[in-house]
Amino acid sequence: MKKIIPILLAYSVIALPLQADDKKEKERLENCGTVVQEIMDIPDNIPQDLIDKADCIIVYPSVVKAAFVFGGSYGRGAMVCRTGENFTGPWSAPSMMALEGGSFGLQIGAQATDFVLLVMNERGAKSILSSKVKLGADASAAAGPKGRNAEASTDVTMRAEILSYSRARGLFAGISLAGSTVRPDNSANESLYGKRVDPSDIIFKGTVPVPSSAQKMVSYLNQKSPKNRSSGKEI
Repeated sequence: MKKIIPILLAYSVIALPLQADDKKEKERLENCGTVVQEIMDIPDNIPQDLIDKADCIIVYPSVVKAAFVFGGSYGRGAMVCRTGENFTGPWSAPSMMALEGGSFGLQIGAQATDFVLLVMNERGAKSILSSKVKLGADASAAAGPKGRNAEASTDVTMRAEILSYSRARGLFAGISLAGSTVRPDNSANESLYGKRVDPSDIIFKGTVPVPSSAQKMVSYLNQKSPKNRSSGKEI
C-alpha cells in the first residue's frame, strides 16, 4: 500500500493538467460553434453562395490583438471540412488549428477579433492539414466579399484558395490575412481526442466521432450548407 500511494499521487499530478487542457479545447470548440452561427445567421455577412462552395471552414474565436503586437501568443481555433473523397459528404469532426504572425493584429482596432476562413478547394485543404501554410505564399488568400448579393465569381474569389473574414466589437468585414500562417495544433488534438491522431485522418476519413463540444458547430453547418455546390461537386 505504501508503494501504491506515491504512484497514485504522481498519476493525479499528471492527470490534472491533461484534464485542464481537455476542458480548454472543449471550450474553444463551443466558442467556435457560437462564432460560426452568429456570423452566418446574418445574410449580409458571408455570402451563402461562398459557404456552399467551400470545402472547409476554419474558425478562430477571440484572437487577441496584443498577442500579435508582442509576438508572445497566437490564435487558436478549429477546422472542419466536408467528408468524402470529393468533399461532398456531411461536415467532419474538427481538427484543432493555430494562427500565427502577420500584421493583421495592428490593422484591426479591437482587443479581440473572431476570424472565419473559407477554404475553397482541395489543394488548400490538404496543404493546411499537412503542414504550416503561409497565406499569400504557400496558399493564395484574399479578403472575402460580404453581403447577400456579393458577386462571388470575381477574379479574386475565383483564384483564392482561402477567403478570410473578421468580426471585432460587432463589426464584420473581409480582411486579408496574407503573411500569417495556419497550421494544425497537434497537441490540442491529442488533448481533445485522448490520443495522437493525424489531422488528415480526422478530416478525410470521417471515422473520428464528432466531440460533444463540436456538435453545435457541425450540426449547424450540416443544416446551413448540407451540399457542396462547387462546380463538378453538386449531386
